Amino acid sequence: MAGQCVVHAATLRGVEAVPVEVEVVVGNGMPGFFIVGMPDAAIQESRERVRAAIRASGFSMPNERVVVNLAPGSLKKTGSGFDLPIAVGLLIATKQIDARHARGRLLVGELSLEGAVRPVAGALAYAICARDRGMDVVCGAPDGGIVKVEGTRQLAAPSLSSFRRGDFEEGRFVLAEAAHAAADFADIAGHEMAKRALQIAAAGGHGVLMMGPPGSGKTMLASRLPSILPPLTPDEALQTALIHSVAGEDPAPAFAGIRPFRSPHHTASAAGLVGGGSPPRPGEISLAHNGVLFLDELAEFKPSTLQALRQPLESGRVVITRADGNVAFPARFMLVAASNPCPCGYYGDDERTCTCGLAQMRAYRGRIGGPLMDRIDLHIDVRRIAPGEVLATGSGTSSEKLREAVMRAREYASWRHARQDSEGGSAASIVQECGLSEADAQFYEQAAQRMRMSGRAIMRTLAVARTAADMEEASHVGRAHLCEALAFRVREADPS
Repeated sequence: MAGQCVVHAATLRGVEAVPVEVEVVVGNGMPGFFIVGMPDAAIQESRERVRAAIRASGFSMPNERVVVNLAPGSLKKTGSGFDLPIAVGLLIATKQIDARHARGRLLVGELSLEGAVRPVAGALAYAICARDRGMDVVCGAPDGGIVKVEGTRQLAAPSLSSFRRGDFEEGRFVLAEAAHAAADFADIAGHEMAKRALQIAAAGGHGVLMMGPPGSGKTMLASRLPSILPPLTPDEALQTALIHSVAGEDPAPAFAGIRPFRSPHHTASAAGLVGGGSPPRPGEISLAHNGVLFLDELAEFKPSTLQALRQPLESGRVVITRADGNVAFPARFMLVAASNPCPCGYYGDDERTCTCGLAQMRAYRGRIGGPLMDRIDLHIDVRRIAPGEVLATGSGTSSEKLREAVMRAREYASWRHARQDSEGGSAASIVQECGLSEADAQFYEQAAQRMRMSGRAIMRTLAVARTAADMEEASHVGRAHLCEALAFRVREADPS
């Protein structure tokens, strides 16, 4: 039964699938089953799954020395998706199936002990890897279907025994469904200033911090933000779906144009929020890529966890460093946060008296940290509204009306960037795009000095003013836009 075979597979690294060659040699020597090439524990365990699946499928397991090499040897391989290529390679090497069933195909799948092929996380990444190599992909079919990738055939193998005759079916593809109706801002009476801030945030992709007493409506406002965001573009949809596929989550909503809205609990660890583990997996900030990350009860998060957000907020990506190299995950998201102003929650409230001391309030605010606060563009107070306004729910400004202004602002900003031949984002480009008059520039400089704003805060506030001008389709930022942006930068109820 001596023989050898090479089968194509891949391993996930970050949000990409890296090609791997599975070399199988069956020959003389002490009987055994050995896997080399830096496999993780899940791959080492595949020996038992492969043995059981081969026998359950009616094939014979050779009583010889079997060596499986995963090349390149310097790359760490992870996941149970190597079960299928190892088993197929072994069967080809022992001439129990025809080699043409695996030729020009990338194989990925986990085997059950009965020989069924199970899907694994990252199906979209594997399909893209196969397309880039000019190959087809053969995998286990998930119950919800697979995402179609143009340029490659995506075949479903229900079981290992289907390789006897190479009877594979085209995968059942996920259809992009229309977005479900999101909660509407019309449900929230009052809070017009908060709605205006969220509208500006949606138009320019700015971060928002809402502070107010319990029950003032902070979470309700944040949960309705997706209803005024534009749908994902095709490129954004592919990026978002790829991250969700690698994380083992459903990528279908992204292809329906639905922007992610992630709301992790305040007990989340730094690895859960930013990413990590072994192998490294995307965290909540990457799952919120091209969407919204909502952090409720911001001051209740661990300070070290919150400070891990600082670098991704600036760069739009997170880099996880391990001994075997760096793994990068995209993380360009809108940060929306909500917090009580103090431990009891009633500092600055008109109806209830705060019972916290000044030291307690400062310690509570200190958990968030000045560097993170400096990176949030809009800071607003959300006050409790009168009972009469609460009972008028359903009569507030609708999401459709707010969204129309957001779309106009984004379209105008795109037209302006194309006209000025700039992408925006850098400090120099922001200053140039604002086109401040000499008097307005002097006014803004004096305001920044009085408010002791950092260089980052100065540029971020100027970017908010530019967004406010875009909402009016104004070519230049005026005094009113600057005043509005400055007003959103400083909260009214800060303890002295």
